[in-house]
Order: sequence, then structure tokens, then C-alpha cells
Amino acid sequence: MTVNTLNKRTVSINFLTYLKSLLLLMKPRVMSLVIFTSTVGLLTAPVNVSFYESVIGIFFVAMGAGAAGALNMWYEADLDKLMTRTCLRPIPTGKVNRNHALIFGIVLSIISVLGLNYFANTISAILLFSTIFFYLFVYTIWLKKLTPQNIVIGGASGALPPVIGWTIATNAISFEPITFFLIIFYWTPSHFWALSLYKAKDYEKAKIPMLPITNGIEETKKKIFVYSLFMLPIVILPYYIGFVGEVFLFSSLLLTLYYNYICYDLFKFKKNKFELKKAKKVFSYSILYLFLLFVLFLVDPTVK
Repeated sequence: MTVNTLNKRTVSINFLTYLKSLLLLMKPRVMSLVIFTSTVGLLTAPVNVSFYESVIGIFFVAMGAGAAGALNMWYEADLDKLMTRTCLRPIPTGKVNRNHALIFGIVLSIISVLGLNYFANTISAILLFSTIFFYLFVYTIWLKKLTPQNIVIGGASGALPPVIGWTIATNAISFEPITFFLIIFYWTPSHFWALSLYKAKDYEKAKIPMLPITNGIEETKKKIFVYSLFMLPIVILPYYIGFVGEVFLFSSLLLTLYYNYICYDLFKFKKNKFELKKAKKVFSYSILYLFLLFVLFLVDPTVK
């Protein structure tokens, strides 16, 4: 094997490694949730959209979510170095140059918004732009290091993708997609506060004012339980407006009551203390809970 051949292979491997790092900048796990929820929004809309238009639309929504993730990692690179949960991300490990991440995020943002505007409609493009803008400027730059309510307000950006999916199909906003928004918006605080309970040292080191640090463990446990209770009227709302039927109503209530139970179980533990196993249980189940709620929108025979 010649030296030139070895050099070409090395360049090829390095290029693929760099592409993989760029993909990690886009937060693939978050993107997968965005793809799923926006797809549910699109499929439950009362307008049939061709397979081609659906794939293109969801592709640009996912790209926009990835752009927001890349810009978030660009801005928080110094914080990510300090936290065990984020220290292995591409920028802290030196796999991606910080300036390259900024350029990458900006380019993806522009392409995703313009692409969605061209292939879908202006309403969807505006909502996607709002998602990126809110996540970067309102949540990441402004609120995250300002207030323990950062995740409550910042949750709005994560709640918009299913609404965008709906508007791709309908070119309009109605009460139905607002229920998607409310489900994710009110689900977000309990999900992230459960995580912050057992990652509090990380957040404290990075000087991020998460609730356990600013208000203490007891207040955090109480807020987790309270926000889990908020989900009860929220999951009833789609049935109340005639969007879903009994399948969604009773199944979602069972899922929510169990969520209430495990959040209460976490709350009632010794005052100003928490059990790690129970906090992780709330965090893990919350992910499954949200996923199943959106699956129910797809399987309920009343929808569409």
C-alpha cells in the first residue's frame, strides 16, 4: 500500500469523523423527538399531504431543530466543559471548532427556514424561525443563567414542532395543535427538574440557577409534583374540544395518573432530601409518557 493511498484513507476517515461530530452538534436525540412530534402534528391534521411533501417538510423542521442545537452548543461551549453530562460534546473535546459550529448553525437555520417557506408555507417557516430564535436568544442566552424558571419559559421552543407539523398540512393554526403545544409545555418542567435533582452539582459548577440550587430540594420536589398534576386537565382538553375520543381520554388519564403517583412518591420522601432511584424513575418515565401521549393521537380512531 502506497503512502498516497494511506493519506487518502486517513483524510477520508477524518472527514467522516468530522461529519459525525457535526451531526452530534445537532443533538440527534432532541432531533428525533422533534421529528416524531412534528410528524404526529402533520398526520393528525385534517388535510392530506403527499408523502413527498411530508418528508420534505419534516426534513426542514428537523434541520431547524438541529440548527438550534448547534447554536446552543456554540454559545454554551465554556459551560459544557464544566458539566459531566456535556463535557464530551464536540466543542469541549476539540472535535469541532467553536467558530465552525456557529457558522454551521447559522447556515442550517437559514436553509431550514427558507426551505420550509418554499416547500410548505410561510406560517410554518415563521414558527420554525420563532423556535430557533426563542431557543437561542430567549432560553440559552437570556433566561438560562438568569432565573430558575428558565426551563418553564424556555419550554415553549420545544413545544412548537407538532404545531409546525400541523401548519405544514393546513397552512393555518387552530385549537387542535394548541393542545400539542400545551402538553409539551407543561410536561417540560417536571421532566427537567427531575434531572436537575441528581445533576445539581453539575449545574452549580456551571453557575446555572436550576431550581434545586436556588430554591432547594424540597421546593423542587413539590414543583415536580404540581406540574405533573397540571397534566390532568391538559390531557382532557383534546377530548373536550372534540379532537380525540375515549381511547385517548382514558388511556392518557391512566398514563397521567401513574405519572402523578411517581412524582408524589418522589415528593413524599424525607424533607429536603430525595432518593436518586425515584428521581431517575420520574425522569425516565416522563420520556416514555410523552412518547405514548403522542402515539395515542395517532391511534385514536376519532382523530382525522
